[in-house]
Amino acid sequence: MNKTPSEAQLFANTLVNALAGFNSFDIYIAPVFVALDRVREVVSSNNIKLAAQNMYYEDSGAFTGEVSPKMLKELGVQAVIIGHSERRRIFGETDELINKKIKKALAEGLTPIFCIGETLEERQKGLTFCVLEKQVREGLYGINAEEVKRVVIAYEPVWAIGTGVVATPEQAQEAHEFVRSLLAKIYSDEVAQSVTILYGGSVTPENFFGLFVKPDIDGALVGGASLKESFVELAKIMANVLG
Repeated sequence: MNKTPSEAQLFANTLVNALAGFNSFDIYIAPVFVALDRVREVVSSNNIKLAAQNMYYEDSGAFTGEVSPKMLKELGVQAVIIGHSERRRIFGETDELINKKIKKALAEGLTPIFCIGETLEERQKGLTFCVLEKQVREGLYGINAEEVKRVVIAYEPVWAIGTGVVATPEQAQEAHEFVRSLLAKIYSDEVAQSVTILYGGSVTPENFFGLFVKPDIDGALVGGASLKESFVELAKIMANVLG
């Protein structure tokens, strides 16, 4: 919940100019709902794509304060973040609700950016893989192999979000490798290799290279660093690694 519509529009202009020509990977920005229309005006004719931070799984109805996928699509949104740890922790979103949202996003042609991750207490108790398996299995319940290829998974250890603490490249790779192997068990090796898995959690230009070069880390879900021009530095790192 950062940047007013005018601030978001101004920053989007900065990003458009700075990120022109970065075409070897996808760049999405996810402003707050009230800024989506203004940001769309800025990014609609270039390589930056528009994402939303959340959505509900119904088209319309008595769901005060919610936003439907059809509303987002009319604003030019192509992807939506679902199940972010703050939505789970602060607003009580369950795996069942997240599953409904993912299914609805897919049905409407939106790319779900499906967030998973363990708390510090769960990691300290050795429950990381148990938590991730439950979140993946329940979040993707009833979603077939072709559909899951359209899902982007974002591993965001809750203990590393907004804390300045980042998982080591080894810790992040271990979690990503587990998730990919789990997808292979549920679906197939081919499906597992085709799913994009991002790392999220205090990503900065200083630590991103060490994370991105790991074999199962395909990119980043960027929080605080996306609010300033360090976001451009992250794109430059990706471009250099990808050649």
